[in-house]
Amino acid sequence: MARILHIEDDRSSRRLVEKLLGAAGHEVIDTADGLEGLRLAREVEPDLILVDINIPNFDGYEVTLRLRGSEGLRDVPIVAITAEGDPETSLAVGADGFISKPIDPMSFCATVESYLGEVDKRPPSTPPEARLRVQSQRIVEKLEAKVQELAEANRELEETSRLRREFLRNVSHELATPMTPVVGYIKLLLEGEMGELTELQRKCLLSIARSTRRLRRVTDTLLDVSALEMGRMHYYERGYDFGEIVKKAIHDATQDVDEGVVELALDIPSQPLIARGDPDKLCRALVHMIDNAIKYSPRGGTVACAVTVGAEHYSFSIADSGPGVGADERQRILEPFYQVDGSVTRRHGGVGLGLAFARRVAIAQGGSLRVQSPPGVPVAGKLLGGTLFEIQVQKEVYRQPISSEQRLLDDV
Repeated sequence: MARILHIEDDRSSRRLVEKLLGAAGHEVIDTADGLEGLRLAREVEPDLILVDINIPNFDGYEVTLRLRGSEGLRDVPIVAITAEGDPETSLAVGADGFISKPIDPMSFCATVESYLGEVDKRPPSTPPEARLRVQSQRIVEKLEAKVQELAEANRELEETSRLRREFLRNVSHELATPMTPVVGYIKLLLEGEMGELTELQRKCLLSIARSTRRLRRVTDTLLDVSALEMGRMHYYERGYDFGEIVKKAIHDATQDVDEGVVELALDIPSQPLIARGDPDKLCRALVHMIDNAIKYSPRGGTVACAVTVGAEHYSFSIADSGPGVGADERQRILEPFYQVDGSVTRRHGGVGLGLAFARRVAIAQGGSLRVQSPPGVPVAGKLLGGTLFEIQVQKEVYRQPISSEQRLLDDV
């Protein structure tokens, strides 16, 4: 019985080889990765190595070169087994044989066994070829060290990302839980359910309510982002009026904005704009867009909002009179956690999640979010010099949200 190492990324091929060689009494150890194959080769001391050419991290040629330069493996027979590789190249880098795919089950075992116990069936290398191979082995050895270093760094990044996701989820829930009674009791107090209030008490409670709504908005965003990161964001399909959702978002985003901070210019059709999708998440996405426009507009500036109706989509456009966004920042501001000024001394608040969330909501509902700065076109009759954001959603066709592999904090 021989111990055979099989390096192959195709699962069905690994299973077939294991079944054929196992039935013949051989022990088969397999892996789908070239770097892992090198590690296993040194660890298990195989009697023969089968290596596919097209494998991750290192291809079969690089694996063969590295094996030929490894102490204790130089005399182990190596057989390339692939559908696309070149036999001459395989032999040149140190392979002892070449088996084409698809393999022939009737002759495969006999072919493999013909290499067992045979040392270097190829013709002896000429001195120049030998020198070239030695130099190639040195290059591949350095490459292996780098790939190993990068693989370890990637594992650390994945672990850090997992811990960040868990932290974000836990913090979000810890913030959201005490918020519910706070919001409820403030409402009861303001409505006089707990007794009459003096004017000063009412003024203080209104200030607390404004701050609480702001904190609640941040908490809701963290919960949404946490759900996206964990692949647990659920979208609900029901009918709604796009125009009414826009009006609600404008109200929610501006209810705590002092009079005179910005001038609002609106162009929203009066007729019903019927759509299907998740109006709650869409409303929160629009609130983020409006809040962003107000935040970056100068005091006394203008924010213009308009709704347009397409054949299959509704669009909401919002332009501000702020400083605008540089060309190299326009796409990055749609990434989670990214802010043009992310320092603690920054002028504007926020955690850098609102626009990223809005973009994902648009994509999940069959649309998109785009940025243009300066706008270049009038919005609600105003030609402003800041930034234009336009979110687009489908009218009738509801699409499932993007996969967890493409989730927000992927953009995390």
